[in-house]
Amino acid sequence: MKIKSIRLGIIKIPLRRPFKTALRTVYNVEDVIVRIETDCGLVGYGEAPPTGVITGDTTGAIIGAINDHISKAIIGMDILDYEDVMKALNKSVVHNSSAKAAVDIAIHDIYAQSFNVPLFRLLGGSKKHIETDITISVNSPQEMVDDSISAINEGYTTLKIKVGKDSSKDIERIKAIRRAIGYDVNIRIDANQGWTPKEAIRTIRKMEDEGLCLELVEQPVLAHDLKGLKLVTDNVDVPILADESVFSPLDAMKIINMGAADLINIKLMKTGGIYNAIKIADMASLYNVECMIGCMLESKLSVTAAVHLAAARGIITKVDLDGPVLLKEDPIKGGASFNFSKITLDESIGLGFREVNNVDYF
Repeated sequence: MKIKSIRLGIIKIPLRRPFKTALRTVYNVEDVIVRIETDCGLVGYGEAPPTGVITGDTTGAIIGAINDHISKAIIGMDILDYEDVMKALNKSVVHNSSAKAAVDIAIHDIYAQSFNVPLFRLLGGSKKHIETDITISVNSPQEMVDDSISAINEGYTTLKIKVGKDSSKDIERIKAIRRAIGYDVNIRIDANQGWTPKEAIRTIRKMEDEGLCLELVEQPVLAHDLKGLKLVTDNVDVPILADESVFSPLDAMKIINMGAADLINIKLMKTGGIYNAIKIADMASLYNVECMIGCMLESKLSVTAAVHLAAARGIITKVDLDGPVLLKEDPIKGGASFNFSKITLDESIGLGFREVNNVDYF
């Protein structure tokens, strides 16, 4: 079952509304699609979003990494030689985690198909239903309140609120939302590296004193500032989730050993795909450090892969896989089923894709 070809294309899907964080504003998903075909006719799909402010990966960089390095390293290899293929993929080029993730996902799709089972079954999972939060972009307090109420009316029980642009305004934003929605809905906040350590401590303590009942705070400080991250973790009661600070298994090990965060956020586009994400999840499980599974702005192609991983690892207790429901349309047939907060897997083999439309291949 040798890798015969790797074909690339672009998929463009408009968002239902602009996606705003402390780092960027996005109006459309414009991701690189990977289509791998084997010599026996099996086809696997992957996806890589250009998220330069987080991963450093631009569209051109993703395409270049795959065409100039990854393809040359793995075309002709037998996918059933799984460990060898994964090693070759990861050694093919330094960094470029999104490009590696797209290829890794497509390989896992084919690998599971070769055994005629869904990927989550191959990974040892049995869970078919998971529940995601929904992201509320950073805007004026009233607009965020309106978006929060709309999400609750759609059945969401956990909101992930974007903050990090102005700490004093962030407090007012969360106070306004909590007053409007009550205390039956979980609130997570994500600062996207927007605060200094002292600012984060001051802001989170103020939110604690206000009784805002936060479930967790995600990446309050700059990604490289692990000492600052630990300072925040040690000086607030709300659990701290490391996101942009964790790309590799080595990153996760360092954060766990330092006690720099209470929780780890696994994103396939940071880890370089499922292969390394499993390592992080299993390492975290050894230390009983719970994980969230998250995504960038991605279509159902790559998010479905994250769903399969979430279904296969019990240490992944929190789910932030709302990417597909933020899109105006879904050109992907098959894969995981997204019904607002409810995500469902079936017994389709591999990742279960039947048809991938609206891709401009080149």
